[in-house]
Amino acid sequence: MKALLVGGGGREHALAWKIAQSPLLSGLVVAPGNPGIARHGRCVPVRDTAVDDLLALALAERVDLVVVGPEAPLALGLGDRLRAAGLAVFGPSAAAARLESSKAFAKDLMARHGIPTARFRVFDGPGPARAFCREMGAPVVVKTDGLAGGKGAIVCRTLEEADGAIALCFEERAFGEAGLRVVVEEFMVGEEVSFFALSDGATILPLAAAQDHKTVFDDDQGPNTGGMGAHSPAPVMDEATAERVMAEILRPTIAAMAQEGAPYSGVLYAGLMITGEGPRVVEFNCRFGDPECQAILPRLDQDLLPLLDAVARGRGLPASVRWRSDASVCVVMASGGYPGKYETGRPIAGLDPDGALPGAEGAQVFHAGTALRDGALVTAGGRVLGVQALGSDIREAVRRAYATVARIGFAGAHFRTDIGRRALARQESP
Repeated sequence: MKALLVGGGGREHALAWKIAQSPLLSGLVVAPGNPGIARHGRCVPVRDTAVDDLLALALAERVDLVVVGPEAPLALGLGDRLRAAGLAVFGPSAAAARLESSKAFAKDLMARHGIPTARFRVFDGPGPARAFCREMGAPVVVKTDGLAGGKGAIVCRTLEEADGAIALCFEERAFGEAGLRVVVEEFMVGEEVSFFALSDGATILPLAAAQDHKTVFDDDQGPNTGGMGAHSPAPVMDEATAERVMAEILRPTIAAMAQEGAPYSGVLYAGLMITGEGPRVVEFNCRFGDPECQAILPRLDQDLLPLLDAVARGRGLPASVRWRSDASVCVVMASGGYPGKYETGRPIAGLDPDGALPGAEGAQVFHAGTALRDGALVTAGGRVLGVQALGSDIREAVRRAYATVARIGFAGAHFRTDIGRRALARQESP
């Protein structure tokens, strides 16, 4: 089977790494890829949002399967264009991808179908949004309706912060078109977790849960980022809670999408808050999480490619998948200043010329924002590397991940030092 993987970040590196292990694979093309991904497949310099060029590439390469990694091309209708050309695609239609591309759509869907989420309202202007914040009282959460690279959810501890977040969206237009409609919702109290499942539009297969660390600094301080690290499994997601998530959230969501004429096919990522009243949806995403994907896939104890292909062709899914018992941790190494302004082009020390890490103990490095310049590996993004490690438990995985981080360096490198802290606290509690 020949596959085309769309994307060039850390999530796509993890997908390429896992897909390349399949004995069914005859060739892997990646667009655009990155220097780390190039170890697993042939990278082609086509942007992941260049829909026409990606379609032409898929047809020219005569691929059997297209796997779409990021959300932006899905929202642009890449899956629809590829399917119309007769190609098998892992990733939802543009209509189904509205679960992520429009938070207003997702919230309205949940309200119509009784899927548990935070109390909310949708606004197209600043005045009514500010009035609702005062009606709700602080803290509140202000979210951009459209895609904002994981940075469009602003937790506002005071009404003054809420006013500032609303100004950022409507008046300063910091998020462009994505922020010209906002969702204002209640602040939910609990522990957040990422839950993943595969669906072919009718059946659904739960995968593993993971816990992301969204803010840039330790102790969940500072602004939100695309994610500074993750671990899997997530102890907060016990078997009983997972069953509730499937029964109350994921199966009803898949049924609702089919009922409303937009069957969902692909991976469904539910960002959840485990509250005192049970699990509630924070948001939906229509792709694997980043960096959760980098933490989860090394735990998958079977071939990923047949699962992706079964989803793409609607052939039905198995009842379960096999997972290693190991814990997995991924620590993101970011450019200094991220998620604000940062510099690129900084040489990366500690990795081989092809971006691999020699002699790592139970660890590996997934590339997120790297490039080759004059044959040398340099930084090329905000999130640069995801350092992942397995261990017999979360403590061992954390130790191995940070020991590996210590072997890598670039000017201004920043990373959180507390990835896995909630899982460690649970492990240490009697």
